[in-house]
Amino acid sequence: MPTNPLIALGRLRRNAPKTIAGFRRWRLIIDSDGAVPARIKRLFVACAATVKGYEEMSLRELQAARDAGLTEDEAGAAVAILASVRGEGAALRFHGIFCDVYPDAVDIEASDEDLVVEPGAAEANFLRYFGTMPPSLGKLFEVKPLGADAYYLMREGTLSGTALGPVHAELLLVTVLVADYSTWASVHIKGARTAGASEEAVAEAVICAVPTAGLSAWVIGATAMDA
Repeated sequence: MPTNPLIALGRLRRNAPKTIAGFRRWRLIIDSDGAVPARIKRLFVACAATVKGYEEMSLRELQAARDAGLTEDEAGAAVAILASVRGEGAALRFHGIFCDVYPDAVDIEASDEDLVVEPGAAEANFLRYFGTMPPSLGKLFEVKPLGADAYYLMREGTLSGTALGPVHAELLLVTVLVADYSTWASVHIKGARTAGASEEAVAEAVICAVPTAGLSAWVIGATAMDA
């Protein structure tokens, strides 16, 4: 595997050997199979880098994920997940990087037929996932019920409808949210645990935010783990 660009900096090696040694250990956790496979953790880093606008880093990490065995479908799943957690711009930016890394991928012909949301389905889904109705979603039902259906569809498409599966989808959301220092990470940490993620897997997802967000990412993530 090529040397990480930060670790390769001679100035840091000379002036901050302890920083390099520490960063090398974070990378060892990310780049080795653990509770989460290395190919998946590199995808997590690529997604966090995309959201932060570090496109060169995102490209490098997604290439490493592919070389570690990340499939086209697994990588493509991140487009839907990023669309939900960080919107259209992030999803399309990642899709561009995805096309560079998987040049043989072809756009998929699929139906544009809309989906029907049965009455009560969104409310039941939110109550099952959150345990109680979050005020933010209750407000949608109150003022714009169609928005509640939209939220339900995108949330379900993110967590249950991709090649990554529920556990890794939740953990990807943890990485992206922690990289942005978002307190919403605690919601998806709980979701990851409910889906079957171990505490070590949650910790590895948090650590995947360190390359893009520094040591504060671990502090934010660990705090969310105990919330």
